Amino acid sequence: QFQLVESGGDLVQPGGSLRLSCKASGFTLDNYAIGWFRQAPGKEREGVSCIPSSGQNQWDPDSVKGRFTVSRDNAKSSVYLQRNGLPPEDSAVYFCPAVRHLAGHCALRALRSDSWGPGTQVTVSS
Repeated sequence: QFQLVESGGDLVQPGGSLRLSCKASGFTLDNYAIGWFRQAPGKEREGVSCIPSSGQNQWDPDSVKGRFTVSRDNAKSSVYLQRNGLPPEDSAVYFCPAVRHLAGHCALRALRSDSWGPGTQVTVSS
């Protein structure tokens, strides 16, 4: 079963740091680009970043460029999202589906509908 499960969400104080994990099972992660999305209550889902299968060429939309660091360890079937200096507006449920990729670059478009996991809740509040 093609599955990606997010974890690591927590209640964090403003200015704090967080590292989210995305664990793959049922397929070989090496062949897939992975994206990170988030959705806050009452807001549309937003793409945050993506990383190609090679681990090179992380891509972020202009709205959040430079704020997140994505990494991956294919040997551990895992992808990570790091954020330092968290502001309250980063509070959301974060997801990590497989995303489209071409020629070593990724795009924040889900590759398959069954790759959306349950998400992990990040709350930034004092």
